[in-house]
Parts: sequence; C-alpha cells; structure tokens
Amino acid sequence: MSTSNLNPHIALLPSAGMGHLTPFIRLIPLLTSHNVKITVITPHPTLSISESESLSELFTSFPQVTRKQLHLPLPPLDDEPSSKSQDPFYNRFEVIRRSSHLLSPLLSSLTPPLSALITDMSLASTVIPITNSLQLPNYIFFTSSAKMLSLFLSFHALDDPKAKDFIEISGFEPIPKSWIPPPLLDDANNAMKIYFTECGKKMKESSGILVNTYESIEGESLKAFNSLPPVIAIGPLPPIKFERNQSLAWLDDQPAESVLYVSFGSRTAISREQIKALADGLVKSGKRFLWVVKDKKVDRDDETELVDLIGEELMERVKEKGMVVKNWLNQEEVLSHPAVGWFLSHCGWNSLTEAIWHGVPMLLWPQHGDQKINADLVERIGVGMWVKSWGWGDSVVVVKGDEIADTVREMTGNELFRLRAAQVQDDARKAFGEGGSSYDRLNDLIDSWKCSPDL
Repeated sequence: MSTSNLNPHIALLPSAGMGHLTPFIRLIPLLTSHNVKITVITPHPTLSISESESLSELFTSFPQVTRKQLHLPLPPLDDEPSSKSQDPFYNRFEVIRRSSHLLSPLLSSLTPPLSALITDMSLASTVIPITNSLQLPNYIFFTSSAKMLSLFLSFHALDDPKAKDFIEISGFEPIPKSWIPPPLLDDANNAMKIYFTECGKKMKESSGILVNTYESIEGESLKAFNSLPPVIAIGPLPPIKFERNQSLAWLDDQPAESVLYVSFGSRTAISREQIKALADGLVKSGKRFLWVVKDKKVDRDDETELVDLIGEELMERVKEKGMVVKNWLNQEEVLSHPAVGWFLSHCGWNSLTEAIWHGVPMLLWPQHGDQKINADLVERIGVGMWVKSWGWGDSVVVVKGDEIADTVREMTGNELFRLRAAQVQDDARKAFGEGGSSYDRLNDLIDSWKCSPDL
C-alpha cells in the first residue's frame, strides 16, 4: 500500500486516555511540518471529556489533518470475564481491540495510499496482523519509557516473575519485583496481564517502535535493544501551541517558583481517606500549592463537590495558601508557568517528560502501571525525590499528613534538585533541537517513508 513520493501519507491510531492520546497529538505538527499528509483514526465515542476536547482543539488547529472515526460497538464486553477490568480505560482498550476488524476497509480506502500506520502500543496484537495482510508498514508508538519497553517486550517469555525478587532481562539492569505492576503478578489472567502479554509478544513483528524518550536520560536502555524491530527515540515531544490557552489567574498572583503543583494525572483517583490526608499535609507544609483533585478515574463521572471530598474545615485551611480544583487543567500551561517551582506527580510518563521539558523538579509518588520504573529513572538523573515506603497508590495504608508535610518541606528545600532540573531541561531541548539525537532519528524516519518503494 505504500507510495514512493516526497509527501508520504501516514495514518495514526491512538487508544484510550490522555496518557496515550497526548504523544500522538504532539507528534502530528512535527510530521506536518515535513509535508507529511496525516490521517488520524479516532475511536468514537471517546471515554473522557478531556480526550474529546483535545481532539476538537487538534482538528481546529490543524485543518489539513484528516479525521476518520472508528465507531465502537455498544454495550462493550458482554462476555469473557477475564478481559473485564475495574479500570474503565483497560475496558476501552479491549473494546477498541475488538473493533480492529473495521480497520482493514478503512485503511484500504484512504487516498492517497498509506505509506505507514502508527499504532498505539495497546492495540499492537490485533492491528499488526491486519497491516501485515495489507503489506502496510506499522510502527508502534510506545507511550512510556525505554526501560518499561524492555519489560513490555520480554514479559511474555519470563519464567514465573512473581517467584523472584528481581526481573532479569538480557542486556538490561534487573528490575525489582516490587516495581512490577501488581496485576502482572496475579496467578489469574486479568485485563492488564492479557494486553501486556499479547501486545508485547506481537510488537516484535512491527516495522519499528517509537518511544517518547531521548539518549541522554535513557542511553543505556536504548543501546540494549540490539535486535529487530528498531527502537527509535523521538522525544521528548514538545507541547504544541493550543495546549496553552487556559486562564490561570491564581497562579499569576503568586511569586516566581513558589508553588507546588499537585496532580495524579488524567486517570488516577486516590482514595477519599488519602485525599484528606494529602490536604492536611499540603496545608501543614506551609508551601503554596495548586492541587487537581480526582475522585473518579473518568472525568465524565466525577461529580462530587470538593467540600464533600475534603471537608469544610480542611477546605478553609486550604484556602490560606492553596488552590484546589476538580476541573481539567492543562498541565503544559501549569508546568510552564513561572510561579510553579515543584511538581508532586504520580509519575506518568507524559507528566515526567513535561516537567523535564520545563525544568521543574519533582516529588514522586507512583500510583500504578509503569510509574515505579519511571520514578526510578527520574530519581537517578537527580531531578526527583521518591519515598519508596509510600508504596503503590492503591495501598490500603494511608500516608499521613504529617509525613507528607515533612517530605514536601525536605524536597522543596533542596536547591540541588532545581539546579539539576535546569541541566536536564537543557539536555532535553538539545535532543529535540536541530542536530539533536531525537531530531535526527525522526528526520531519518520521515526520509525512509519518502523513499519507500511501492508495495
């Protein structure tokens, strides 16, 4: 299906959740700037309001980008209990995967014929067979770190990982079992384990794996991938203009580098007990803070009033130095604001790369998934502090307010984090700037599409 011309046509197939959608959105303007024709295939309907709004902004800002919708069957998941999950985003992954048969006629109908498809990591196992049958190159976009990719590609072949203290992957530093997402260590199959195993195994048949990372922070991991398919570091992908269109009046009134931004991402909801303890800790720390509170994983379902989550007394104390919101905040806008000096993060990969891009040091509190592996990377490069005793976010043990307050004061009082964050920020921007490692890798990839032979 490929065409040999100077203006290749690339289709992008993202999955559910802002963590998976955002890197795709940031890749699009980079491709269009090289005269690449883009078609985006979006699952319909989207699961969250934030996904829907981001896609609307994208197509308004880039009218030259074509949109095709993959209409999803409803109701979803009426069989096979093992594929069901308490996490609505994993359920949506499965619904999209089950709709993959709709892709073949859609891809075949696009004009001009496609040069390649870029597919989200969560869809690899069902989409790669389709693109193979169409003889269409398929690049998988892995939306986490290169270190996490090593686990993703190897997990299906590991010998009983829960029986060992460390996961051994050839060529890579061992990974402590305590960093592995708990669902992967369950005896029974579950949605995450099925997707992780099937997609990781099939991904090796792809034309290449794109990763939103760069050599100066993950050079050792990137060098360890010495077999096909090629692993191509193209990050950190910079934010685009329409991500900075939100009013932040409260931040505008705060002194430079004085505010701790607190957010656990677009799909992480901590327990109500932990919300109250965190509120208590933030107040006791004495630091200014901007905190985005989530009570539900999906923003469409998040209707509880703040005062009911935190309580009237704590709400009054919070107002002394803090601002708490429940609505979606554009994280790029927040982290780039001069008043923001630190970031208390769940360690989602997009959040970490955004903080690195803006030189913001981090207090790391992994909640689930890849986030302990990500936290280790950030701690190693010296731009974050990780309190490992806090465990996973879904732990029944609540981290108390006094401990949170002490940790916030310790982290924000260490100027070495800020100095190191500035150095890492400079490295990140050099990697993506002209002549940088990621800049060159992306250009080489685009050139390969321009020169690809007809199939």
